[in-house]
Amino acid sequence: MQNTVTLFKDWGTRHSIIRDAALVMVGSLLLAISAKVQVPFWPVPMTMQTCIVLMIGAHAGFRIAGTTVLAYLAEGAMGFPVFSSGAGLAFMVGPTGGYLLGFLASALLVSGAFAKGFGRNLPMALVVLLLGDTVIIGLGFAWLATLIGPEKALAVGVVPFIPAEALKIALAAASLVASRFWVQTRGNHSA
Repeated sequence: MQNTVTLFKDWGTRHSIIRDAALVMVGSLLLAISAKVQVPFWPVPMTMQTCIVLMIGAHAGFRIAGTTVLAYLAEGAMGFPVFSSGAGLAFMVGPTGGYLLGFLASALLVSGAFAKGFGRNLPMALVVLLLGDTVIIGLGFAWLATLIGPEKALAVGVVPFIPAEALKIALAAASLVASRFWVQTRGNHSA
């Protein structure tokens, strides 16, 4: 299997500012949309953002993944309604602040690990995706614990999300399988 599979590989090997900007815009738009797909929980709504962050990290490469999440966070900091609820710097230091920081750390971790070849096979890719998700949940828990205490943060900010996070990791892994299949079938048709 290939070292890192990216759906955008065919856009050329030369880096293009326009191409990179388009990828960052599409990625931040996907993050904003995924923030609105949610199941109500308190104090942190369950959204599809972690799944999209993992997918961006797995598919986009280190530079684009980091820039995409930074752009998303900057949009939210400027007050654009890209988060699940609320916007602005005050919202970013509220209960969801650690999770938002975790998005950036996770995207960088996953994309960096994939760039180093740790996504070559599905079992290793699953480990990387699990670690990426753990970073999001861990930073979210740590920040939430400073606001409401560790026991309560664990009870409301971690435990209720474990089944959903497992599903999101599985969906991100499925995106890898699908993209590898797509790249392989395209290669067979072009030969």
